[in-house]
Amino acid sequence: MAELSNHGNLNRAKELIFNSNKILVFSGAGLSTESGIPDFRSPGGIWSKYDPNDFYFDRIIADERAREKYWKMSTEMWETMKDARPNKGHLAVKKLEDMGKLLCIVTQNIDNLHQKAGNSPEKIIEIHGTAITVSCLSCRKKWPRAEIQEWIKQGIRVPQCDRCGGILKPDTISFGQAMPPDKLELAYRMAQVCDLCLVLGSSLVVYPAADIPHHAKRNGANLIIINRDPTPMDGLADVVLRESIGNVLEQILGG
Repeated sequence: MAELSNHGNLNRAKELIFNSNKILVFSGAGLSTESGIPDFRSPGGIWSKYDPNDFYFDRIIADERAREKYWKMSTEMWETMKDARPNKGHLAVKKLEDMGKLLCIVTQNIDNLHQKAGNSPEKIIEIHGTAITVSCLSCRKKWPRAEIQEWIKQGIRVPQCDRCGGILKPDTISFGQAMPPDKLELAYRMAQVCDLCLVLGSSLVVYPAADIPHHAKRNGANLIIINRDPTPMDGLADVVLRESIGNVLEQILGG
């Protein structure tokens, strides 16, 4: 990738976006930090308070004490995101849809902010699941997350299914848990046909999700990465901008 000034990068990104008609937006935690949701791995994030190794899927399934610790951690996460509002970056992605340029959003985020921004649900592929619903792992009964949180406030430390007594878990993908094959397959199909992959706030180190932008580039799409820190795919990108996502997209698309 040729080195450009920030001004040159911005102009090149604007040119690529306005010349594209099938944009795949790939969003990660860095987009949500601008809405006040800490990155799990950043100072003050969840993984500075808890050991991720405690929350592998098989451990959650096998050990009630692990489930209790999991629900404590998950409740802290929920409290930071339940009232979060979309920021300028999310609203810019909505504007791409309004302009008829958005093919889809493949998001690593579990916070529902793309939906809150007004993007069409059918265009959103939540590759790591969502925190706003909870399901029974046995009978698949589903609840709004807020309802289960009320149970926890009433003193239930490890909620169980009121239909079958099964294990309840937020509809997020935990360490060691299989990715939903239908969503992963759809994301790869979209990456194969997009003409631009716009990466917003992803470190591009968590696989298999991080292969989606790479797959788009392998299939001829242009690649723009807007992220605070360097990523392993910067060398493949047509443009890299290490700036505020909201500010960059606002400059490109207007307020």
